[in-house]
Amino acid sequence: MTKPLLLTVCIIGMVAVIVGVDVLFFRDHFWERLAANVGIILVCAAFFLRFLK
Repeated sequence: MTKPLLLTVCIIGMVAVIVGVDVLFFRDHFWERLAANVGIILVCAAFFLRFLK
């Protein structure tokens, strides 16, 4: 795959994971949801930098 297409797939996957986690686990917990979202973004960024850069 080309790099822009792969980046788009990674971003769509990250958004899907964040929305899924928010809906399933942290519906009424603002601070926990915020921490989980930041953690997911950091993991996705680390994956991208490690394997796709």
